[in-house]
Amino acid sequence: MLKAVILIGGPQKGTRFRPLSFEVPKPLFPVAGVPMIQHHIEACAQVPGMQEILLIGFYQPDEPLTQFLEAAQQEFNLPVRYLQEFAPLGTGGGLYHFRDQILAGSPEAFFVLNADVCSDFPLSAMLEAHRRQRHPFLLLGTTANRTQSLNYGCIVENPQTHEVLHYVEKPSTFISDIINCGIYLFSPEALKPLRDVFQRNQQDGQLEDSPGLWPGAGTIRLEQDVFSALAGQGQIYVHLTDGIWSQIKSAGSALYASRLYLSRYQDTHPERLAKHTPGGPRIRGNVYIHPTAKVAPSAVLGPNVSIGKGVTVGEGVRLRESIVLHGATLQEHTCVLHSIVGWGSTVGRWARVEGTPSDPNPNDPRARMDSESLFKDGKLLPAITILGCRVRIPAEVLILNSIVLPHKELSRSFTNQIIL
Repeated sequence: MLKAVILIGGPQKGTRFRPLSFEVPKPLFPVAGVPMIQHHIEACAQVPGMQEILLIGFYQPDEPLTQFLEAAQQEFNLPVRYLQEFAPLGTGGGLYHFRDQILAGSPEAFFVLNADVCSDFPLSAMLEAHRRQRHPFLLLGTTANRTQSLNYGCIVENPQTHEVLHYVEKPSTFISDIINCGIYLFSPEALKPLRDVFQRNQQDGQLEDSPGLWPGAGTIRLEQDVFSALAGQGQIYVHLTDGIWSQIKSAGSALYASRLYLSRYQDTHPERLAKHTPGGPRIRGNVYIHPTAKVAPSAVLGPNVSIGKGVTVGEGVRLRESIVLHGATLQEHTCVLHSIVGWGSTVGRWARVEGTPSDPNPNDPRARMDSESLFKDGKLLPAITILGCRVRIPAEVLILNSIVLPHKELSRSFTNQIIL
C-alpha cells in the first residue's frame, strides 16, 4: 500500500506568481488546461497500490479548493484530502505534524511532491528503485548546467550506488550538476530524522526561553535540516531522470510548463489536444481548447496555447505561446503572443498584447528556466505580458512586456511597465 503527499504551501508563498495568485491559490492555477496539481494527482493515481493522496499546506480550505478536491476524488476514485497546517511549517514540518495521518494504514512508502514543479513524474521507476534497495529517502534528481545549478539543491552522488554523499541547498559555488527535483519517495522510518530535528528545535527554543520562536520547533526544512545533515550516512539515495522537469515559480515559468505538458499530451491525453476540423479554427502545434470556449473559424491558434472555460475568441485572432483564462474575451483581429490573459479580461479589436519569452537556452540540453527576478538595475526586465483579472484593453493599442494588475481599464499603449 502506498500514499502520496503534495506540499502546496500557502498564500505567503508564490509572491512571484502575482497578480495571478490573487484570484486563485497558485496550486490551482491552470497549466495546460487543468489545475497545476491535477498533473501530480493524475501521476499518483496511476501508481498501482496508491490508497490515498494528501495535500498539506496553509491555505484556507475555501470554495475553489474544496470543489477541486471533490472533483478529483470522483475522477480518480481515490481519497484526496487536504490537511491544513496551523502555521507555515516549512517543507518537512507538515510531514511531521501530520505523521499519524500519513502512516495510518501502515503504507509501505509514501511519495512527497512539491506542488510547484512540472514533470513527467517517473513515480513507478522510483518505486522500482526503492524496492530493489530500500532506504529511508529516495530523491528524484536531474541535471542542470553549471551556472544554473546554483539556484537549486545540489546533489553529489556515488555513481555506482547512487547514494547521496553531499547535499547543499542553493550553494554559492559550483558543487554538482545534479539537482533536486522536489519529488521524493520516503519510507515510514524517514519520519524519525524529522522527529530528531523537531526535538532539537524544541530544546533550542527552551534554551533561548523566548515564546515567539522563529523558525519555531514545528518548522522543519527538509532540504537544509534533513538532507544536508544525513547525506553520506547511507540513508539518502538519488534516482536520476532525463524526462521533462521545470519549476513553476513565476508566470513566465507557468507558460513554459504549459508547453511541456501540452507536448506530453500527445502520449498521455491526446483527447485534450485540439484537432484541425473543417469550419473550425486553424490549429498549429499543441493547443488546448476548453469545450465551452467559442472560437471563430478564422482564428489561428498555436503552438502552445491553452484556452479556458467560457473564453470568446473573435474573427481573425492570432494566439501563440499564451494562456487565456476563463471568461476572457479576445475581440476581432487581436494578436496575443507570449502572454497570460486573466480571468474575465477583454482585449479590444486590433489590439496587440505581446511579451518576451524567458525560455531556457534551446542549444543547451541541460539548461533550465532561470528563476528570473522582475527587475535588474532598477529597470523592469522584458518578460511575458500578464493581464490580471477583469482588465480591459481598448482597441488598437499595444501592450508590450507589461504587467497589468486586476480591474484596470487602460486607455492607451504601454511598454515595459507595471500598471498598478
